[in-house]
Amino acid sequence: MSDTTLLVLGVLAASAAGLWAWRRWHYRSFWLVVAFPLTAISVWATWRKIALGCNLTKKRQRFWFTTVPGLVASTGVVRVRRKWQRIAVDTKPFMWLPKPTRHGWRVTLHTLEGQIPADYANAAERLAHSWGVHAIRVSSPRPGRVVLSATVRDPLVRVEALPTSTELLNVIVGRLETGGPWTIDFRTVPHWLNAGATQSGKSNLANALVQGLAPQPVALVGFDLKGGVEFTPYNPRLSALGTTRTECVTLLDDLVGVMTSRMALCREAGTRNIWQLPDDQRPVPVVVLVDELAELYLMADKSEKEEIAKTSTSLLRVAQLGRAFGIYLFCCGQRIGSDLGPGVTALRAQCSGRICHRVNDPETATMTLGDLDPAALASARAIPAETPGVAIVASQDGQWYRARSFYVSEQAAEHAATAYADRTPDWAEIVSGHATQMSDADLAEFLDSIPDPRTA
Repeated sequence: MSDTTLLVLGVLAASAAGLWAWRRWHYRSFWLVVAFPLTAISVWATWRKIALGCNLTKKRQRFWFTTVPGLVASTGVVRVRRKWQRIAVDTKPFMWLPKPTRHGWRVTLHTLEGQIPADYANAAERLAHSWGVHAIRVSSPRPGRVVLSATVRDPLVRVEALPTSTELLNVIVGRLETGGPWTIDFRTVPHWLNAGATQSGKSNLANALVQGLAPQPVALVGFDLKGGVEFTPYNPRLSALGTTRTECVTLLDDLVGVMTSRMALCREAGTRNIWQLPDDQRPVPVVVLVDELAELYLMADKSEKEEIAKTSTSLLRVAQLGRAFGIYLFCCGQRIGSDLGPGVTALRAQCSGRICHRVNDPETATMTLGDLDPAALASARAIPAETPGVAIVASQDGQWYRARSFYVSEQAAEHAATAYADRTPDWAEIVSGHATQMSDADLAEFLDSIPDPRTA
């Protein structure tokens, strides 16, 4: 073997090793510089064939320069004549140039006549297999335009924690499948319904929520129908905790009383909600964490019928009227079905935030996501047991996403509850209306000074 050949082989081996190391240790720059340009060329070059295979083309009449055979001459040569004529051709949707994203790419298409975004959504799985990507999501920013967002690899396989949010009533609990943060913002979406079977990540999400809200100037109220085993460790940061149905009924009566007094306060001040009140009059926000929602509606005998009816009515009143007066709900349950009674169905209608982890029965998934999008329901049923924390989330932008929460151990959440125990508002002061929130300037300075408990 000549020296030139050895030199070429060495250069190729070094280049291959360098590319592998580049891709392994800094995938983002490798994707932008090397992988994406090749992917964009491949997507652009194969779009016509893929659109034809996915039934996304339309027959259109076009003038085409064709050859028509003529008579056979005596010499045996076929005479042909060329002319323009109208023929039916398959026309593909116009595609703009693909643009890179953190976990893949996106491209904008112009829909053809008679097409709607649902046509592309139905073909999303076929498009993903044709291009060899993890998933394709379809959105429509305006009529006549469809955006295909491709995820090259699943970003939820490994989820790393993000810095703590510094906005009031805003908690970053995980990541979306797009690579962006999964945020629970009670100011935007006031009430949430969180369903999930045992070991699906439902309790971990509650831990992340407690850890994120513990430093903030809010009151936390717990409804723990497991006898207190879930929320008792967080008692130092809880303003009130109910562990039995009787205690929960008392707490709900208090919440209705708090809501009524805040109504009167806003009416006297001429405002529509507590956020329009002066700083020195604005009451402290209250976040209600409900674990095992079904236990509030289960009836062992007829003697509990009146208590259950009162519980259902009070909880529904809080859900219907509490947002404007700073009372927010986060309801969790393993089993949420219409068989629990009309109160659950009415409560579900008030919870615009939906989170569905892996569930054991289709009824719970239907109750949580069925009225939003059938595709979300199918994705929720496909969550494997080996991926705890993965859920289908109805986000505040009106779309649904696959998401995965950060792992927050019970010890970490308990440490946060103990560390910020001095910021727990007194429940008696809240009920009496004497607990007020700090001013906007002091609040902004306070939130900026919150340390990240994940790095503490």
